[in-house]
Amino acid sequence: MTKKQIEIWSPWILLVAVIALWQFICTAFSVSEFIFPSPWRIWTQFWEFKAIIAGHAWRTYWVTMAGFGIAIVVGVLLGFVIGSSRLAYAAVYPLMTAFNALPKAAFVPILVVWFGIGVGPAVLTAFLISFFPIMVNIATGLATLEPELEDVLRVLGAKRWDVLVKVGLPRSMPYFYGSLKVAITLAFVGTTVSEMTAANEGIGYLLISAGSSMQMGLAFAGLVVVGAMAMVMYELFSAIENHTTGWAHRGSQNT
Repeated sequence: MTKKQIEIWSPWILLVAVIALWQFICTAFSVSEFIFPSPWRIWTQFWEFKAIIAGHAWRTYWVTMAGFGIAIVVGVLLGFVIGSSRLAYAAVYPLMTAFNALPKAAFVPILVVWFGIGVGPAVLTAFLISFFPIMVNIATGLATLEPELEDVLRVLGAKRWDVLVKVGLPRSMPYFYGSLKVAITLAFVGTTVSEMTAANEGIGYLLISAGSSMQMGLAFAGLVVVGAMAMVMYELFSAIENHTTGWAHRGSQNT
């Protein structure tokens, strides 16, 4: 088996090992299904309620992607503004950092008052929790453009706008894709948290309903579905990154 094949299969091997160990512990120690369900119990509950889970999962997915899409637009625009100006970087960046430190779950009751129970709070929570990594990485990619390179381009006749658009943005692409892989997982977290308190649909609502009826296998099945959706989106962005910014990764030409 080649090194590349090992890298591809290693996550699956680890996952199987974890599931096997989990099942062994639950069986060997007779762990109650109402406390900590075994993988087999989770699977049986998933299969039994697959239609219900699919409906809630689809709702969580498209709401998350809506909030994530807004986060990309706002994050890129803010990142470009902050990264292209030292004054903006000094003035805005500390305020954005302070805002990011606020617990986004605390915004959900406020969003419910403003927009009511439903899609609005979930979309906005996904946006609020995911735009910051995108903004930071775009701003960092632009702000850390080498002064020597910028001076050379200026001597060659390039204007500030040309430097930012033709050199700064392409240079920021690895940062951008890295931020997308982080932000999409946060977006699913934001949507699920909002659905737990301000929705009648979605995986978050399913978790609360399953927990209140002591169907812990169903609750864990919902968690597995959220994790699977986040992992798929992560791998999608990773694949796009490898095809568009492979030049930025050390050793990419040898794999």
